[in-house]
Amino acid sequence: YKSTDGGENWDKLEDGLPKLIGKVGIDISASNPKRLYAIVEADKGGLYRSDDAGKSWELLNADNILKARAWYYNHIKVDPNDENTLYVMNVQLHKSIDGGKTFEIKPLPHLDTHEMWINPDNSLNMANANDGGATVTFDGGKSWSSINNQPTSQFYRVVTDNLEPYYVYGGQQDNSTLATPSATWDSGIGIEEQFAVGGGESAHIAFDPNNPELIYATTINATLTEFNRSTGLTRPIMPYPEYVFGRNARDQKYRTNWNAPVLVSKHNPTTVYYGTQMVLKTTDRGVNWQEISPDLTRNDIDKQGLNGGPITNEQAGAEYYNTIFYIAESPSKAGALWVGADDGKLHLTKDEGKNWKDITPHNKEAQINAIDLSVHAQGKAYVAVTGYKLNDYRPYIYKTENYGKRWVRIDKGLPEDAFVRVVREDTAREGMLYAGTESGMFVSFDDGENWQALSLNLPPVAITDMQVKGKDLVVATQGRGFWILDDISPLREVRSSITDETFFQYTPVDGIRLLSGGGGSGHLEAKNPARGATFRYFLKEELEGDETLSIDIFDSNDQLVRSLSSAPGDFEKCAKNNEDARSPLKFKHPSTSAGYNEFIWDLRRAPLNCIDNVKLFGGWNGTRVMPGVYKATMTFGEQTQTRRFKVLPDPREETDTAQLQIVEQSIQASENLLNELFGHLQKARNVREKLNKATE
Repeated sequence: YKSTDGGENWDKLEDGLPKLIGKVGIDISASNPKRLYAIVEADKGGLYRSDDAGKSWELLNADNILKARAWYYNHIKVDPNDENTLYVMNVQLHKSIDGGKTFEIKPLPHLDTHEMWINPDNSLNMANANDGGATVTFDGGKSWSSINNQPTSQFYRVVTDNLEPYYVYGGQQDNSTLATPSATWDSGIGIEEQFAVGGGESAHIAFDPNNPELIYATTINATLTEFNRSTGLTRPIMPYPEYVFGRNARDQKYRTNWNAPVLVSKHNPTTVYYGTQMVLKTTDRGVNWQEISPDLTRNDIDKQGLNGGPITNEQAGAEYYNTIFYIAESPSKAGALWVGADDGKLHLTKDEGKNWKDITPHNKEAQINAIDLSVHAQGKAYVAVTGYKLNDYRPYIYKTENYGKRWVRIDKGLPEDAFVRVVREDTAREGMLYAGTESGMFVSFDDGENWQALSLNLPPVAITDMQVKGKDLVVATQGRGFWILDDISPLREVRSSITDETFFQYTPVDGIRLLSGGGGSGHLEAKNPARGATFRYFLKEELEGDETLSIDIFDSNDQLVRSLSSAPGDFEKCAKNNEDARSPLKFKHPSTSAGYNEFIWDLRRAPLNCIDNVKLFGGWNGTRVMPGVYKATMTFGEQTQTRRFKVLPDPREETDTAQLQIVEQSIQASENLLNELFGHLQKARNVREKLNKATE
């Protein structure tokens, strides 16, 4: 269609085009607006060109490689400076320099291309968007930038183990599965610490969290694997191996979703559950499988044919309907399973499949995207339902407190056009919920009665899954990788009266006294969580004038270890004047801004007594304190609040308390000796100054 009045009226363009048309990608030549190109899905589809602003069209290239999987690709871009140069995006990037008659494939760092930008001032400078990320060229596509310089991974799911530090696992779109540590002992979290765990791009991943040695992972085409972490070997354990390409879904023994679920039992890690149209179970690592349920879907055979049509049939065998989409196991009762399907059905068994009950909360077809079972009360569950595949983008969160006998919706207040993919209840505070939506993160402190954004520094991105891991909140995103909100204790302490108080100190985050670790890898890295003790506090109003906020830190013997203030002291000026380039000092002060504040203490004692014209090889910083119990007294005006916290030892170190006490005594003796030495030196300088004056 074409409009010449800004969209008020439209004329259908038909001359030379097929009668039945599917998806169309179109672009106009900026250098000659009468030249149009269209990549058309049709029985006689392909690349069409118009040289008269759309009045008539000519088929120039019908090569199927240009229009394959039209629902996923079919994008086209014309060079703004040359009407005869154009790019068609499909699995590969195809370039033509003769107006679309012939094409050559331009290599890229990653396949599956979807969008292009061409610099209107320099056609050699282009950016390509593909399933791996974004790549840039300055030489017309001869070479491209890396996709490893950007956090653009798209994860379907996320799961964590109980190692120290714990690992985060997920399947990434058009890439492998990925396991990454949540923290490292060196400068950051780099690609060298990450590895694949079998399965593939659209994986659910499952294992015994206390011993993630055998890792089970799914992906497209009914793939299911067991990865042995020690040997690095991957073993296929598909319950019923059969050829799935080009066959109707209804003709398969088992129908599996693109994002098929697998689950290792919390109560018996040798038991593994797998979702097809029914629940399958193995207790011998996939050698034998048992069907423990009937078909738990709507089983509409009219929707179990070949995908696509009436023009393009999808032959991959990957996108099946009427399949199980999520399996959740009761945290307190073995054999109690909640199973959701991609067509909206939800079933419950309390006896590992002997009896099933339909407890569907949503009254129409939709996708049971995630199920969260409360650790605080049996029979309490939360379900995220998505209807976006049926053009329903509204949020749906359901809650039950009686095993699905009664459901209530608790999504009021969430954006009306941002469907919810996942909801999780906090494991420490009952009724505190986190919702991952298509437009970001939200939190509720009253069991879903009210919601508010929890964006902070999280990019505006779709949240696909999340886990509450101890004191952390781990989320998977659709295009910005994994994110971790370190230590959510302040959220757990939130109460309505805090904002009415002038000043409030939250429970501090324990610090870790790390031994020396490795350096950086030289590659881009994700940040590690803060290693020092973190103090968090709320100020109703920003401090003004001479007002200060101070933090006094005491050890278990009530000895003052460090005093910190929002105002700079005399020591800083002296230390800056005597700074050694090998040990630069970084001065940070507690913030006095209104609202929520954080301050990270570096676990160091008070600095040495500074005197001018002395440079110390090790710097003026005080020594690090030893592991133990401490308390922080925060003072604001006449208000004082004290909170206890710990300094934890390096988990890699075998802690000998008696030995640490000896080291601590030695350190304090050295500090006292140095401070006494500097004191005597300053006195000698003072005497010399007086003698010089007397001599004059």
